[in-house]
Amino acid sequence: MKVYRNILVAIDCSAVDDSLVEQVSALALQLDATLHLLHVVHSHTLDQERFLREESTHILERHKNKLEAAGVEARVVIRSGEPEQEILREIEEKNYDLVAMAAHGHSLPERMLFGSVSRALRQSISIPLLLIKPDR
Repeated sequence: MKVYRNILVAIDCSAVDDSLVEQVSALALQLDATLHLLHVVHSHTLDQERFLREESTHILERHKNKLEAAGVEARVVIRSGEPEQEILREIEEKNYDLVAMAAHGHSLPERMLFGSVSRALRQSISIPLLLIKPDR
């Protein structure tokens, strides 16, 4: 069985992040793994980029501090661009064993409107993808 040491956690800075981080941290503790908290800033203007980058940095640092207090090694990664493309680039550039992300459970119209990052990843990556359904 493969042991996961470097886990990429795709964070979207939404309400589901707490549940995702909580569940993945339990896995990281058991495996003595490092969590790499990734957020992709998706903006259309320079001002929006600056604002969203600052907000996401604050959110990811809060998660990192909480994880480290619980004994989990964590790193923050922030990229800019289209989420699917940037997550794929991050995976290609680094040596991750597993990708974890929340499964939002969008309805069919929402999936058609917003697309599905998890679907794009599932079809494109060669490492395991762990989808975690958030607590409601």
